[in-house]
Amino acid sequence: MNSRGDRWQCIQQCGACCHLSPEERPEALAALSEAQRHQYLAMVGDDGWCIHYDSGGRRCRIYNDRPDFCRVSELGELFEVDSDSLDAFAIQCCRQQIRSRYGGRSMVMRRFNRAQRAES
Repeated sequence: MNSRGDRWQCIQQCGACCHLSPEERPEALAALSEAQRHQYLAMVGDDGWCIHYDSGGRRCRIYNDRPDFCRVSELGELFEVDSDSLDAFAIQCCRQQIRSRYGGRSMVMRRFNRAQRAES
């Protein structure tokens, strides 16, 4: 848990993490194994979004079968973050992605911030 006590919670109809554009996410690529990196790059569409992202519904079409690197529970291992810091790290990652895709004052960011506080 972070200093405010927030717990990470995904929100529906966001999809900011599905923008895989490799030139914008070098830290993500660096954390992956060679096999994971190959899979990640194969998932990047021409527009930088994951090929499994449904932009109309703003959701993952393979959510239950998504790769391990798409799962927040795996972030700790990929980025060497201990379990006590995982919520804060995940919240920071999501906020960065949401800000990049939709803006820091967007409705998506407001919904995300509310969801984090609600889970406390």
